[in-house]
Amino acid sequence: MAAPHHTSHATLNPAPEPPAVSAAMARAHQKYWRFNLALIAVLMTLGFSVSFVLPLMARALAQVRVGGFRLPFYFGAQGAILIYVALIIVYIVLMQRADRRLQRAFDADACTDTGAPAARGN
Repeated sequence: MAAPHHTSHATLNPAPEPPAVSAAMARAHQKYWRFNLALIAVLMTLGFSVSFVLPLMARALAQVRVGGFRLPFYFGAQGAILIYVALIIVYIVLMQRADRRLQRAFDADACTDTGAPAARGN
């Protein structure tokens, strides 16, 4: 029995080349992803502090009372979950703004390439 002949699939069907990107669009993408990574880092840090730092400080915060209950009760009962939901909402709102900025940069770049007037978006 003969060994099978191995051919590279990549040489038979090369991947299509991505379209050329202008320098302005490359800067817009870079700015978008830097913002995204910085936002994720900040929100993850806040989530970490809510998950690990606040429980470590529970004894120090036990003297504070809100509505007759000690403050660590609120963190354990619902506070942490509400903070996580707030972090998700903040991420959604800020990334939608960043998406709109990137779309405006894309539209402006497309209009610069074609010479047509820019279509106004949100």
